[in-house]
Amino acid sequence: MTDVTTQFYTWKNYRCAYSIHAPTQQEISGSPLLLIHPIGVGLSRHFWDRFCNEWFKAGCSNPIYNPDLLGCGMSNMPRVAYTPNDWAQQLLYFLQTTIGQPAIVVVQGALLPVALALVKQLPEPGLIKGLVLSGPPPWQLMTQKTPQWRQRLLWNVLFDSPVGTAFYRYARRPQFLQSFSTKKLFDSEKAVDAEWIDTLLEGAALIESRYAVFSFLAGFWRQDYSDLFAAITQPTLVVMGETASSIGTTGSSESPSQRLANYMNCLTNFQGVKIAGRNVLPYESSYEFVEAIAPFVKNLS
Repeated sequence: MTDVTTQFYTWKNYRCAYSIHAPTQQEISGSPLLLIHPIGVGLSRHFWDRFCNEWFKAGCSNPIYNPDLLGCGMSNMPRVAYTPNDWAQQLLYFLQTTIGQPAIVVVQGALLPVALALVKQLPEPGLIKGLVLSGPPPWQLMTQKTPQWRQRLLWNVLFDSPVGTAFYRYARRPQFLQSFSTKKLFDSEKAVDAEWIDTLLEGAALIESRYAVFSFLAGFWRQDYSDLFAAITQPTLVVMGETASSIGTTGSSESPSQRLANYMNCLTNFQGVKIAGRNVLPYESSYEFVEAIAPFVKNLS
């Protein structure tokens, strides 16, 4: 994947990486986009590279701010159990100090709790002009709290241990990444291309990248977010894949249309659309994804 120059900022003594994408053939205009990448083996801000290229190819002129969350990509990878609040604090600092103006947040998949925590932490609601939710999780996952004792048990006994390290070494093998992506993420097996696998292999090369992944797998993001959804005042666009599925067993019986309806019932300023693809729409269906969100972004800019 191609990328622009990596830049860095310091947050709580951690070195955090990001890139700024901008059009080359036209003037920058419109509200900036703040992207929140998913968490998984080898995933980082590079998840969004295809989307960024397609965004400007479509003639859109909004600048894009694409950070690596702590524990991912080229940001520092401390040995801690990350929560959505931690990443939201990082992004709020980034929004205030680097972007420096109101932005439109585009968040992928189950990192939606980070976007919700970010909205909750805003000193003023106007710092976020709108939200784009790409392939959000089943509604049941977003309203069902996992006990803290279970999260801590998984982290301390399974993940933050030699067993967890061994599992991560297994999970970052090309064969595992190919199989998991085909079974859980993509609609088309052909879409799981060499570019995708090579990017994940590069992102997972540092064994320290396991801490962010294990924080996610331990379920530190699993809470009841009903109140946070109800408190959102910003316009929100939900983009769902026509073959969207659940990564796990919870919510597996929920159809894409039912999932859209569930989000619609809880959001006050809501738009929803289905496009071709499954669970990683900005990568698998980048053209369709840009086509779906561009009018929404333009109206907010």
